[in-house]
Amino acid sequence: MKIELHPDFKKSYRKRIKNNSKLVTKTKDRIEIYRENPSNSILKDHALKGSGNSIRAFSITGDFRIIYKRISKDHILFLDIGTHNQVY
Repeated sequence: MKIELHPDFKKSYRKRIKNNSKLVTKTKDRIEIYRENPSNSILKDHALKGSGNSIRAFSITGDFRIIYKRISKDHILFLDIGTHNQVY
């Protein structure tokens, strides 16, 4: 599976995640789980309301999320990362 990072995702990651080693580790773990099985229940993956199911999110921790768009079966675009209030 190819995961592409949108420039906004990269900026948010540097600003919100990079300086917290626990969040860095948790983010890497969750992305690996997503890569292996996107429908794993631990991710709490869901479509965003009003997006026509084209934009989705999954959980890193209780409050941190990754917002993404599925381009094709094997191509994902990560759009943003941050707390619930930051990304919605």
